[in-house]
Amino acid sequence: MSNKRDAPSSRPKPLKRPTQSRAKATVQAIFDTYVRIWQRDGWERVTTRAIALEAGVAVGTLYDYFPSKQALHSGYVRHCIEVLLQAVDEQAVQPKDLSWQQRLSCLVRLLCGAEGAISWFHPDMLELEPMVADQKHQRRAYDELLGAWRCVFAVATDLPSQPSDATLEALHLAVWGGRRYAMLVQLDATAMTTWAEQMQCFCQLAIRTAVLGDDT
Repeated sequence: MSNKRDAPSSRPKPLKRPTQSRAKATVQAIFDTYVRIWQRDGWERVTTRAIALEAGVAVGTLYDYFPSKQALHSGYVRHCIEVLLQAVDEQAVQPKDLSWQQRLSCLVRLLCGAEGAISWFHPDMLELEPMVADQKHQRRAYDELLGAWRCVFAVATDLPSQPSDATLEALHLAVWGGRRYAMLVQLDATAMTTWAEQMQCFCQLAIRTAVLGDDT
């Protein structure tokens, strides 16, 4: 019996990305059903046939995008990252009237998972990573999320200067690394909320110290 920690020589990946509105809706329905079955029945009971049946799509249509449930998981993780990056852009970058503190708090809440409606994550995803992601894919996601910090502060015009890349990377490691560890130990909702609030305070203090020279 294979172990989900064992990394195959060729990692599964989605075959194509949807471009038309109808195709995007179909893939979203597949993702939603994938999460629903996983939550209800567990990873081991997830099958592509069960997903297609419950999502109301043909098995062949599902296979056009995801040839296996591992490929589907890879696509879902990528989808989660893209949804998260879009939320950061819409909520912390694009608004014109936010202070740097408000932008930072929004960014940290999103990265901490305090905005629960964004995407569903499960501790088993950490175990599944070797099956679906090479180091280069991990690095791509890391760089994209670190880039979100740079985008947020690029529009924080009420700061006299920009935080250094070293400061932003340290904060990103603290927040994103903390979220991954929180998943691993399965913190409950109350503990996650408290941690997210503390991380907001910590990050604001770090920026005040690094940029404004104020450590109070």
